[in-house]
Amino acid sequence: MNGALRLEAVRVALGERELIPPLDLVVASGEQVTVMGPSGCGKSTLLAYVSGTLDPVFHASGRIAIGDTDVTALPPEQRRVGIQFQDDLLFPHLSVGENLAFALMSTVHGKRARRVRVQQALVEAELEGFVDRDPGTLSGGQRARVALMRTLLSEPKVLLLDEPFNKLDTQLRNDFRKFVFEHAAARGLPTLLVTHDAADAAAAGGRVILLGNG
Repeated sequence: MNGALRLEAVRVALGERELIPPLDLVVASGEQVTVMGPSGCGKSTLLAYVSGTLDPVFHASGRIAIGDTDVTALPPEQRRVGIQFQDDLLFPHLSVGENLAFALMSTVHGKRARRVRVQQALVEAELEGFVDRDPGTLSGGQRARVALMRTLLSEPKVLLLDEPFNKLDTQLRNDFRKFVFEHAAARGLPTLLVTHDAADAAAAGGRVILLGNG
């Protein structure tokens, strides 16, 4: 199981404007916590600080730990933080299988081992036989599942979700929410979800953190 995500006195400001006042938060292994609030209140900015991709125009302070490791000063590629956006960001010039293989850890050696991992991911996503498909031929829901499996193949220790359900219709949203939360829980991933939609928070089923004037 993965360790908890810990935020200790995390504060983010833009110039003189404080977006996130000092925040202490522990997200346990397998737990899903939702962050809500009005546009511009700092929800996605918080995820950027956790992932190590915060724009230098912001000033941030506070400690971020994953398990027993302080990652506050580590570059993004060393934090083992996976993030899913509302756009799937699949590479259009690569097949579905190649998109998935791109995320595999360097510790997965050999073509056969890498092919097996990709095939396993496609089975989990109920997309068996799609290894050579062009991503452009997939439906929105299929693309979303491939994008999530690509994130999970990178073996993150934390999962961040930045409004990943926004562009899906109602039924697809319901199905994909279930798919995401089940896979995150099965892997014991501390999960932080940013959303405007109360239904997303209800589906996550955990605590809700309100930012801004929420």
